Amino acid sequence: MFSALRMPIALASRGLALAAAVFLAGCDTGPSVGGGPKIDTGAPVPVALLVPGGAGGDAVVSQSLENAARMAISDLSGAQIDLRVYATGGNAAGASTAAGQAADDGAKIILGPLYSEAANAAGLAVASRGLNVLSFSNNASIAGGNVFVLGNTFDNTADRLVRYAASRGRGDIFVLNARTANEEVGRDAIVRAVNNSSARLAGSASFDFSQQGIVAAVPQIGQQVQNSGANAIFFTSDNDGAMSYLAQLLPENGIGAPDQQFIGLTRLDIPTAALSQPGLQGAWLALPDPQLNADFSNRYGAAFGSAPHPLAGLAYDGIAAIGALVGKGQSDALTASALTQGSGFVGVSGIFRLRPNGTNQRGLAVGQIQNNQVTVIDPAPRSFGGFGF
Repeated sequence: MFSALRMPIALASRGLALAAAVFLAGCDTGPSVGGGPKIDTGAPVPVALLVPGGAGGDAVVSQSLENAARMAISDLSGAQIDLRVYATGGNAAGASTAAGQAADDGAKIILGPLYSEAANAAGLAVASRGLNVLSFSNNASIAGGNVFVLGNTFDNTADRLVRYAASRGRGDIFVLNARTANEEVGRDAIVRAVNNSSARLAGSASFDFSQQGIVAAVPQIGQQVQNSGANAIFFTSDNDGAMSYLAQLLPENGIGAPDQQFIGLTRLDIPTAALSQPGLQGAWLALPDPQLNADFSNRYGAAFGSAPHPLAGLAYDGIAAIGALVGKGQSDALTASALTQGSGFVGVSGIFRLRPNGTNQRGLAVGQIQNNQVTVIDPAPRSFGGFGF
C-alpha cells in the first residue's frame, strides 16, 4: 500500500505432546447440566468439522485444520471421536447448510467454521437443535448463546500485556490506532484492559490509514505522547499495516525507548523481516506458549511433511477439549456448562478455557524483540491461578 519510506516491509518428540487437552487442576467435580445434547458414552461421539474447503488459501487452511483434528483424535485416551468433515464454501449460506446437514447426520457438537460470518450462521442453524459450535474465529462479537470462539481475542492479548506493563512500571499507557474498524475494536480492547487493571490511560490518538495520514499525524502524536506523561505506547497496527512506519517515524520524532515502551496488540514478530527493524527492538508482544507450540509444529511436520497453518492448533485444541470431556464418561459432557468448566484445558498453544459468554481466555507468554529475535521475558502461565488470572 505504501512505499516511500525506507522500511521494505510491505503493508497490503512427544515429550510435550498432549494426549488430549487435559483438564487443569481445579475444584470442578465434572460437567453439570446445561445447553447441549446428551451423548452415548459407549459409542464414538459424532463431531462435525466445518472448514471452508474450496481452492487456494481456503484449501490450504482447511487441510491443515483437518490434519490437526485427526492428530488430536489419534492422541486421545479414553474417548472415541467420529470426525465428519463438511465444506462451507467460506460463506454464511454454505455454513448454515453444512451445519444443518451435520445436525441431520447426528453430530453432537460442531467444530468450526473459520470465518466469523460463517460461524454465526452455523450457530443460528443449529441453535434450536441444541448443538454447540466451537468456532475457529477470534471475533468476540459473534460469541454467545451456542457459539464459542476458540481464536485468541484482542481482549486476551490486551489484558496480558497491560497487566504485565503495569507490573513492570510501564502502566501509564498511550493507545495509538489507525481509523479502521478492526483497529478501533483493538483500541477498545486495550482501553477495557487498562480500566480493569492498575494501569492508567494516559491518552489516545488515531490517524488516517494511508502513508500521507501517518506522516502528517506523527509529529502531533509525538507531542501528545510527551504531554501525556505516558511511559508506554500500545499499538493496534501490525506490520502489514502501519506499524513498520510508526516504528520508524516515532523514534525520529523523539518517541520511544527509553522513555516509552512500545507494545503491540498484534504479532510484531510477523513477518520475520520485521525483527530486524531498528524501531521494533525492545518492543513487547504476546504469543502462545512457545514450547508447546513448537512441539505441536514439529509433530505435525513429522506426520504430514509440512508446517501447520498458524490456525491449525485451534482444531487440535477443540478436538482435544471435546475428548477430555467425553473421556469422563458422562452423558452431558458436551453441554454448555461442561464446556465452560472453570479449570480449563491445556492445548497445543497453552492453557485455555471457554467462558459462559462464548469468549475464551488463553494463557499467553510475553516476548520482547531483542537482537533481531523474540525472547520470552515472562512465560505463559500453566494454570488459571497464575499471573494475569
